[in-house]
Amino acid sequence: MTRSAKKAFYSSIKIDVLIPAIEKDLGTLPYVIDSIRKQVKHPIGRIMVVSPPSKRIQALCRRKNCTFINEKRVLPITKEDIHYQTKRTNRSGWLLQQLLKLAGGNLTRKRYYLVIDADTILIRPHVFLVNGKTVFYCRNWSRPEYFRTYRKLLGTKPTASRSFVAHYMLFDKWKLSRLKRTIEARQKTRWYWAIIKKTNKQSYAGFSEFETYGNFVKAHYPGHLVIRSSLNKSFSSNPAALTRKGIFRLAQKYRSLSFHKRSWYIRKKGVRK
Repeated sequence: MTRSAKKAFYSSIKIDVLIPAIEKDLGTLPYVIDSIRKQVKHPIGRIMVVSPPSKRIQALCRRKNCTFINEKRVLPITKEDIHYQTKRTNRSGWLLQQLLKLAGGNLTRKRYYLVIDADTILIRPHVFLVNGKTVFYCRNWSRPEYFRTYRKLLGTKPTASRSFVAHYMLFDKWKLSRLKRTIEARQKTRWYWAIIKKTNKQSYAGFSEFETYGNFVKAHYPGHLVIRSSLNKSFSSNPAALTRKGIFRLAQKYRSLSFHKRSWYIRKKGVRK
C-alpha cells in the first residue's frame, strides 16, 4: 500500500468521542463503544458517555474504560426547561440530546470531537479528517422542518444537496463556536435558548444538530469538507444476534448499522420510557 493510500485509512489527529445516552440505550451502547475503538482510525482520547445519573450506565463506563458525565454538567438547562410536547409524545429529551452534542466542546481540550448516537454501530473503518478537511457522511433524504428551523436561526437557506443526518459527525470546535456566535448575534439570546424557541413544537422532529452544523460548514467553509455516502442500514433486532460473518457480509454494502427500535430491550429488561 502506498503512503497516500495509508493516509486515506488513518489520521494522526487525536480526537475525543461523545455519546449521549439513557438507560434504554444499554442494549446497544456496549457495541457502539467497541465499534468506535475498532473502526475509528484516529488516536482516541476519551470516550465520554453523557447521561442522566444512572448506576447502570456508570458501571458500563467503568467496564469499558469510558468517562461517565452527568448531563447536568454540560448545559445550564434540563429536559424540564424545554417543554417540547407533541400530540403523541414528549420530545424534550430528544431535543436535549441534540443540545448536549452541540455543547460537547466544553468537555474536551481537543479541537475535534466525534459525536455518535447510542444506537449506531460502525462496521467499516472511518476517517474523519483528510488533508485538513472534515469528512461528512451524508444521506439522500431529510425532513423539511430541519431546514425551516435552520432558516429561522440563521436567516439563510441551507445549500447542501444531501442530508448531513447520518447518526454521527465530527465537530470542529472553532467552526462550531462561530455557528453559536452567529445564532446568538441574530437571536439576541444564548444559542440553546434560540434553538428551543425556534423549533416547531408541533413537529415530531423540528430540529437537527447535524443538519444545522453541516450546512453551516458548507456555507462558510466550502473548501473544508469532503462528502461521502453514509451507507447506513436500520435494524429492529438485538445487535447481539449479529455474527462476525453477518457483520462482514453487511460491511460489503454498508458503513454502519442503527438499531432504532429497541422494544426488544425494553421488554427484556423492563426499562421504562
